[in-house]
Amino acid sequence: MYGSLNKTKLIKNDLKGIAKLMYQDVSVDTWDQENLTKRNLDFTIESIRYIDAYTKRLSTTQMGRELLKNHFDNFVVRIGAYIGEVIKRNVNQDYKWYEYDSVYHFSSALDEVNRGIKTETVLYSKKRDRVLMPLTVVAQHLEGNPAHTDFLEYVEETIKQSS
Repeated sequence: MYGSLNKTKLIKNDLKGIAKLMYQDVSVDTWDQENLTKRNLDFTIESIRYIDAYTKRLSTTQMGRELLKNHFDNFVVRIGAYIGEVIKRNVNQDYKWYEYDSVYHFSSALDEVNRGIKTETVLYSKKRDRVLMPLTVVAQHLEGNPAHTDFLEYVEETIKQSS
């Protein structure tokens, strides 16, 4: 309700560059070096399988859990940006990245929706007044409260609903 009362300007926060960090800034871990490559992470729906495998490793290895504990928000933004870009590129809509607060004040689409992390960025379609929150989905998943079996299921379902 609050969002629709104060029409303000939307503030873009393009995460495309951050999404590319999934393959540009890879750890020295052998699995990461072999799998988190530009060839594998080509922004196709199928590439989400690598993201699922990667996040499973983060959640199940001691080193991964330690990294998540110390850099949680960074992982959420990178993984969420990649997943959001896959969705954005596979949906024929006008979704763009915007700061959560600017969408909240621009539209009622975020009424009663909590942000996943402090610096939330969302995909918003002005034409359809619809919000997608891949960073929140990633945060919930990495916290052990996934709304979907895996990210591939989330991406396929979201693309189907948004097309």
